[in-house]
Amino acid sequence: MVPPGLVDAIAAHLIALGLTAEAAGALTLERPRKPEHGDWAVNVFPFAKAAGRPGPELAAAVADLVNADRPAHVAKAEAVGGFLNLKLDPGWLGEVLRTVVAEGVEGFARTQAEPAMHVNVEFVSANPTGPLHAGHGRWAAYGDSLARVLARCGHTVHREFYVNDRGAQVVRYGASLAAAKAGLPTPVDGYAGEYIRDWAVDLPDGADPVEWGLERAHVDQHDVLVRMGVHFDTWSSEREVATPGNLAATLAELKAKGAVYDEYGAVWLRTSSHGDDKDRVLIRSDGEPTYFLPDIAFHRDKFARGWDHLINVLGADHHGYVQRMAAAVELLGHRRDSFEAIIGQNVVLMRAGEEVKLSKRRGDIIELAEVLDEVGPDATRFTYLLQSIDTRQVFDLDVVVQQSMDNPVFYVQMANARLAGLARNAAARGVVRQPLADVDLSVLVHQRELDLLTSLGELPEVVLDAADRRAPNKLTTWTRQMAGAVHGFHHDCWVVADDVAPELTQARLWLVEASHIGLAVALDLLGVTAPDTL
Repeated sequence: MVPPGLVDAIAAHLIALGLTAEAAGALTLERPRKPEHGDWAVNVFPFAKAAGRPGPELAAAVADLVNADRPAHVAKAEAVGGFLNLKLDPGWLGEVLRTVVAEGVEGFARTQAEPAMHVNVEFVSANPTGPLHAGHGRWAAYGDSLARVLARCGHTVHREFYVNDRGAQVVRYGASLAAAKAGLPTPVDGYAGEYIRDWAVDLPDGADPVEWGLERAHVDQHDVLVRMGVHFDTWSSEREVATPGNLAATLAELKAKGAVYDEYGAVWLRTSSHGDDKDRVLIRSDGEPTYFLPDIAFHRDKFARGWDHLINVLGADHHGYVQRMAAAVELLGHRRDSFEAIIGQNVVLMRAGEEVKLSKRRGDIIELAEVLDEVGPDATRFTYLLQSIDTRQVFDLDVVVQQSMDNPVFYVQMANARLAGLARNAAARGVVRQPLADVDLSVLVHQRELDLLTSLGELPEVVLDAADRRAPNKLTTWTRQMAGAVHGFHHDCWVVADDVAPELTQARLWLVEASHIGLAVALDLLGVTAPDTL
């Protein structure tokens, strides 16, 4: 958190040193790379030319003005090269606590994006040919948490699952169910998973195995996602999108824009003129559409429904898809940057020191439901969100199931439970928390207390950074750091004790409350519960 008025105060000094108000309006604060350099820093190099001074000289001049003026809560300004480093006085951290408590779980670390977007986030979108496996869990946790973070930052967010319920894989899936029902071997290129045999038992006599199988897979996938705390606003069917009418309308719009041409008996889209490595076929020479045309129709439909920014969370094998779809979006008349693809890397699932394969087709599969049964939704989600989505992840079931401090989610939830326990202990001993306005927070000077307040002050910018970088893992990192501060405070700082002054007890009780709020906000954005007991 930045003290109110600090940016304006420094901008005013830059104006006094020769900058225009417009130039000074570009001023931003950033965290120094090393904490010992201060709480905030300003890179003045971008303003040096306009001020007619070298960067180091301008930074020194601003530092002199700030030290003479002393804006609210600035203890010291220091020029280091072309950077202005600012150290805040400890009293500022008391203002952080008051802000956290005043805004509460609903308001703290919540911002209003400018401009606010209507964002459609499509994620998971697994084929409806069986249950979700453990690898799908990473996409589910990531997409849902990203949607939560974007909403916290003021965007209107819509979660969408695209059901690929047409094509050869669906036919093979239905044939596999029918064969299992009849006690026959799995067809060539069919699905051999154990779930096929289990589900086939329930296939009614005379039922269409494809239609019944699609519904059975949908129900299974929906239910396991709900167990994980992941809800979709829309489940879109490829069959409904890829109707002749929709495909014809999409093709007609592209033709009207001069984006398609005929060659070799096929219909092509001019994607190479918009960043793709080559043009793409929309209609093959046999008159059948490629998979690309329905995909374009689907994205066209998203825009038509009012979403002005589309985010697709895709698997590791989709790199080649990104440029062609971005080109198609641009050819439809939308900004290229209104389509955003996030490529995730695969999960390596480990059990007993060995890698578990995840193939529905071969039958080697650990279902996401099994992971939830074994370690629970909280540990599942938190573990999937420990790393950036663009890194390969190892998910070790043996570690995640442990109820010990070596388990990251247990470590964080235990911190929350300890905070709740401190409040319960105070109440049990008859200590009543006084109104915050009547409490002296200047007594919070222990390093463990300052660590908690510093972490709380960083949460709003962490949330913004997680949204801007599409990186919910920034929040898992913050919760682990915050949890470490909580455990240190719990060990070193008694809240209620005979040798603790009443005024310190009151300040620490409010620090416990503020810390509880901060953890609750961050865990909710991760889709993880904040239990008061473990």
